[in-house]
Order: sequence, then structure tokens, then C-alpha cells
Amino acid sequence: MIVGQDEVIDQLLIAIFSRGHCLLEGVPGLAKTLMVSTLSKSLQLDFNRIQFTPDLMPSDITGTEVIQEDKVSGTREFKFLNGPIFANIVLADEINRTPPKTQAALLESMQERQVTVGMIRHTLPNPFFVLATQNPIEQEGTYTLPEAQQDRFMFKVFVDYPNYDEEYKIAATTTSGDVATVNEILSGEDILKIQNLVRRVPVPPHVIHYALRLVRATRVTEEVGVPDFIPELLSWGAGPRAVQFLLLGAKAKAVMCGRSHATVADLRSIAHPVLRHRIITTFNAESNGITSDKVIDKLIEAIPEKHQDDQMAPELAAAFSAA
Repeated sequence: MIVGQDEVIDQLLIAIFSRGHCLLEGVPGLAKTLMVSTLSKSLQLDFNRIQFTPDLMPSDITGTEVIQEDKVSGTREFKFLNGPIFANIVLADEINRTPPKTQAALLESMQERQVTVGMIRHTLPNPFFVLATQNPIEQEGTYTLPEAQQDRFMFKVFVDYPNYDEEYKIAATTTSGDVATVNEILSGEDILKIQNLVRRVPVPPHVIHYALRLVRATRVTEEVGVPDFIPELLSWGAGPRAVQFLLLGAKAKAVMCGRSHATVADLRSIAHPVLRHRIITTFNAESNGITSDKVIDKLIEAIPEKHQDDQMAPELAAAFSAA
């Protein structure tokens, strides 16, 4: 169904196996929506698609309470009707086409896996993923996602144009009568088992220290460990979620590669999709064409893999040895 985009698909799977959400960004026509819907067909999970539009309301996503009359007793009571958010995989299509008021309806569900309506909490199904797509910010008629909501996405993945050979294959197959089929590979129970396995993958202490140094180096307010170029290029750094997602993503990458522990190479391979939407470049950096990805490249070059102060607390050493 999907030609090329191997790295994007890998990152989608890493996010799912890490219990994370994923934001896909790219110009129209790059199969972002098709990629998510095809992935859902390969998984035996409930799938709902929400088309975000300027007139969409929060209740159109979460659900709403309606008055229902009991035909026997004649009494009336409020009954909650589930919205499309109640599914294992939710495709938030063109999420930046709707105003922030409606975008914020996803905040609670993405973090707490629940929806609160009328003082009552409604638990979402497990597993639960939000896979969102959006057009680049420079396109007209879009609303930038708030920083608090962007931080809830594990990955921000850029979907780029296919190369010449891939685009030739796309043109040849999509304009013919051939119809591709997708087989169901994993069930919800299988995914939960993989998610639990990912959590149990051991991480060497120097990898945890590296993740901490990499993330803390983005914070201009830190007094130690911040490279000299950071205050000039960044106005805001990444928070603690960045460390968590770097480590979880490195664990999932190790599992997908058939290895029993995570490495610094695993962590570096996912540093861009984890950090690019969590750091804010300065006006000076933007005016010089320096993007967040270029800042991450400079950080990876500047932060050493190991440091002489990488020490592990005794209780952590015992736990890691047992693992």
C-alpha cells in the first residue's frame, strides 16, 4: 500500500510499542492519512478517523451528554454518548485545521487515557494511540498546536517527498487496476505484550546519563552542561518527557532489532523526532535558516557518549544487575 517511507513507518511502530502518540507533518499528497489507516488495518484494533475542520467542536471529539427518557417510568436522565475518541487508534486528520479550543479536547485523553464529561471520568480503551497529521505551518488556514499539546506527542515525524524510483512506482501502481490488500498481523493483546516487553528492556546507566545530558543541554537556564551555541540558537528547551520518550523509544528500537538492551545509537536514531517539537529556536536562528533539526545535529556532535561523572546510584546498580 505504501511505497517507501520506511523510516516513517518504523517510527510509527516505535511510538505504538512505546505507548506513545505520533504527529506526522508533510505537505498534501504524501500519503500521511493513507499510512495511518493502512497501519490500522494491519492491527486488530478499533479505528476511528476524525477530520479536523474549523467548525469542529470539542464535544464532537469527546462525546456529549443527552437527555434520554425511560419509556417505562417516564423519567428523564442524562446519558453519555461516546465520541470518536473512544477507539484504540484515533486518526486526528489535519489536526491543525481546527482552532486551539477544539485541539485542547485531546489533552486529557492523550495523557490520562480518559475523558471527563459532566464530572464523570470515562476510561478510554487500552491500547490507545492518537496518530495525527498536519500540513506545515506555512500553509494557509492552519492553527499551530499549543506547546503543551505538542509535548504530549512522543514523535513529530516529517514525511518528505519520495525519490524518483519510488514516485515512478507510485504513479504506475495507483493508476492501474491493481488493488493491494493488507493482512491483520497483530492483535491488541499482542501489542500490550510487546509494550510490556519494551518496558522491561534494560538500559545501561551511561545511556540514561547520555539522554539526560542531551535533553538538559537544550535548556538555556541550565548553568552546567549547556554548549556555548545553545543560548544563541534556542529560546526554550525540552522538558522531562523528552528524556522518558528517548529512553522508551530506544528500548522499542532495540526490541524491533532483536537486541536485549538499548544503546546510545538507538537513542541518537530517534533524537530528532523526539526533540524537534520540544525546542524553540530564537529569531536569530530562524533568520539564519537554522532549524531545530540542525540544532539537534550540533548537540549530538557536542555531547559525548560517555562522561567521567556518569555514576549510578547503588540501588539502581542492583536493579540493573538483576535485570
